[in-house]
Amino acid sequence: MPPRPTRPPRPPRSIAVLAYDGVRLLDVTAPLEVFATAAALGAAYEVTLCSPDGAEVTASTGTRLTPDAACADLPAPHTLIVPGAPDLPRRPPPESLLTAATALARRADRVASVCTGAFVLARAGLLDGRRATTHWRHAATLARTHPRITVQPDSIHVQDGRVLTSAGVSAGIDLGLAMVEADAGPDLAREVARDLVVFLQRPGGQSQFSVPARTPRPRHDVLRTVLDAIHSDPAADHSGPALAARAGVSVRHLTRLFAAQVGETPAAYVEAVRCEAAQMLLVSGETVTAAAQRSGLGSDESLRRAFLRRLGVTPSAYRARFGTTRAPGSEGRP
Repeated sequence: MPPRPTRPPRPPRSIAVLAYDGVRLLDVTAPLEVFATAAALGAAYEVTLCSPDGAEVTASTGTRLTPDAACADLPAPHTLIVPGAPDLPRRPPPESLLTAATALARRADRVASVCTGAFVLARAGLLDGRRATTHWRHAATLARTHPRITVQPDSIHVQDGRVLTSAGVSAGIDLGLAMVEADAGPDLAREVARDLVVFLQRPGGQSQFSVPARTPRPRHDVLRTVLDAIHSDPAADHSGPALAARAGVSVRHLTRLFAAQVGETPAAYVEAVRCEAAQMLLVSGETVTAAAQRSGLGSDESLRRAFLRRLGVTPSAYRARFGTTRAPGSEGRP
């Protein structure tokens, strides 16, 4: 019996990362690391660092980067990644950068920005009529200066058609992992994340900040102690009486402190922390029941109500959308 013909290997996807003077270094290196690691693990990627004219560029840190090519010399890339720079929200991008990014974007199958790189895509008209995000500090500026863009200020990354945008700095890793997962599947994306020792992967719709990070630091030591206890163990007993006893104050006084310094009730804050913990458990591959129990929300129904109230989706839908990988040893779980 004659041997079956073997399939020719797929041509590698070309990834072009556009560097320029003043670029934020981590915005460049984060996606470079993700795609280079994916290639080392067997993915068909060919990664190129380019600059508008092929000349050496100096990052915002003072680090000099030597590109592989000028933008004009590159064949049409599969993916163009435009990193950000601290000055982009305050002044228009240099004409050479805008011209190079626009020309490459027209020929690319997929275009992505990291952090304030969204301002380059916006100036090129690539985000008009699309949803997009950028660093939380500059989201209002992007929305004001480019009103045709629907800015989602709290998202880690956003995809609208062939264009992807991401939040600040380290979100370039999340964006890269999302693209690797789309190209090569969740197993390889997980391996890349493990190699880089990062969490796989913060869902695009997840807030740029955790509940503790977006909560103003309380003025009173009593309240700080209570919040730290909630954050460190969301599943513990955080009923009103238990929290008040821990703080050494009455339930009424604790409620007043929460209202004045946190802006919500103790119960609402506890639910927010537990809901976020459940999100992470679902993303890591836990079942809905396990996520409800381990987060402290208790039952599937309590988890469902909390998710619908805070996220507008059910836990099962959230897990189906973002839980693309399972925790080690979880094979066979429902």
